[in-house]
Amino acid sequence: MSLVFLLFAGLKALKHLNKYFLKYKVRLILGVIFVAASNLFAIFPAQLVRKSIDLIKSHLEDLVQAKGNNTLTHKLGEDLGSAILYFTFLVIAFAIIRGLFMYFMRQTIIVMSRKIEYDLKNEIFNHYQLLDQTFYRNNRIGDLMSRISEDVSRVRMYVGPALMYAINLVVTIILVLIVMFAVNARLTWLVIAPLPILSFAIYKINNLINTRSDAIQAQLSTLTSFVQEAFSGIRVIKSFASEESSQQQFEKETQIYRSKQMSLAKVDAFFFPLMVFLTGLSSLITIYIGGLEVIAGRASIGNIAEFVIYVNILIWPVTSLGYTSSLVQRAAASQARINDFLETKPSMDLNPQAACTFDQSIEFKNVTYTYPGKSIPALNQINFKIEKGSTLAILGTTGAGKTTLIQLLLRLFDPSNGAILIDGKDLNGLNLKKWKDQIGYVPQDVFLFSDTIENNIAFGINSEDKNLQEKVLEASKQASLTEALTGFKDGIKTKVGERGITLSGGQKQRVAIARAFIKNPSLLVLDDCLSALDTQTESEILKQLQEIKKDKTSLIVSHRVSSVKDADRILVLHQGKIIEDGTHAQLIQLNGSYSEIYNKQKQEE
Repeated sequence: MSLVFLLFAGLKALKHLNKYFLKYKVRLILGVIFVAASNLFAIFPAQLVRKSIDLIKSHLEDLVQAKGNNTLTHKLGEDLGSAILYFTFLVIAFAIIRGLFMYFMRQTIIVMSRKIEYDLKNEIFNHYQLLDQTFYRNNRIGDLMSRISEDVSRVRMYVGPALMYAINLVVTIILVLIVMFAVNARLTWLVIAPLPILSFAIYKINNLINTRSDAIQAQLSTLTSFVQEAFSGIRVIKSFASEESSQQQFEKETQIYRSKQMSLAKVDAFFFPLMVFLTGLSSLITIYIGGLEVIAGRASIGNIAEFVIYVNILIWPVTSLGYTSSLVQRAAASQARINDFLETKPSMDLNPQAACTFDQSIEFKNVTYTYPGKSIPALNQINFKIEKGSTLAILGTTGAGKTTLIQLLLRLFDPSNGAILIDGKDLNGLNLKKWKDQIGYVPQDVFLFSDTIENNIAFGINSEDKNLQEKVLEASKQASLTEALTGFKDGIKTKVGERGITLSGGQKQRVAIARAFIKNPSLLVLDDCLSALDTQTESEILKQLQEIKKDKTSLIVSHRVSSVKDADRILVLHQGKIIEDGTHAQLIQLNGSYSEIYNKQKQEE
């Protein structure tokens, strides 16, 4: 009853999986059939054992009575031997057939659970990619990873083992009890009476095991995060000679992990002997009560052996009741956590059916943006227009709002007020994917994947392009990366490590620039990406940029005048507002903030 209650209690969260059960209904139906068939062939041997024991007893009685009659004794002995061989062969045959059906049962239900796990992980990952920056700011990456790994694994245990055990439990109990009551109802009631107590005891202990297992899992997550952070920041640890302190902290965490593991080991050490004891006790009770029934003349010796087998058949489903209930509980909790994310809707419409063309201009019209939880706008009443094929530069100190402006242009989030117009049409109503396909973007904070330099450059373009390698080499040349590649043993095939750890800051910047150049974009956006480069490399890239940006629109964001002075138009941002607007020459003549920054940087050079 507890299992049924838990199944319905978790039904609200777990009903999300019904679509997958419907998708794999053929495997599910076949699984139920194979469960029933395997249990039938578990019952038949018990009946054969009863018949064989009763037959042997009968033949032994006949042999005693035929003592002295050699011919009859010989014939009875041959009949007995033939019967024993016949029953032995049938028991072995039924065991093989049962094993075959159990194999098919696992191949249907367990394989179905793996397919559902695959589908659910893909559903979660695809949904994650639809969600915007606000979602990722409000949720920890570790928590997102836990949903798609640990929680999905727990759900798989429900749609696989828990479902299989539940079906097996129901089918086994129905079939075995029908047969047992048909043979001897009184003996059946007496034999099955202790089984609910056994199930309840195992259920309580199993809950204790799961509680302690969850505590171990949580500590393991903490330990893994600590190790990952330590290895990622190993340069800082070594720079500050903090190895000993780091080691002590690690020992502290592992000590907690060890104590939790020992706590679980104590419960396990008690659980398995208890299982063996209770199972043996059930068999002893069956033999004792069956013996009394035989003495009373209400059962045969064969019935005792038959009922011992039936009880042993029932033991595993009954003992698995607590385990299955726990799996359902944990799966329901995990699916509820998954549903929280799956039910989170993207705050912006991606407009997959809409068109998106960029042939004329980009216009910021009274754009204001305030970050959630902040009262002061990061951008305030921004107005400007970029004509197709021109170069616009944005200059400003740290915190001026430069990166926020770029993120709005990329539509990583939408303006709080105002609108961004592409050829006079609001960006919010255009196809976002088609818009981003036209953009080559180099962020200020470069992220490289743990892959080769070649694959990092080719990221975002068609991998089946026959001229891909030529394009990668050309983009490397345009980003002044070719000379740097000669210092690597494997050249462009060099693995960059996690987040590009094997590359210097300038090399990472150039890989990111090559990644943008290779797309041959209509709009090229450089978000303060030349800051990690020396003056000579910056000059080379800007020279290349002059050649490749023909018929392209360029948006260069920087805090260095040398990066922006050749632009067709320069905007100077300060505290989220445009304070100056013009060409390099005009802004120098204006003798304002731009001129001040220019003179200061010129003196530093």
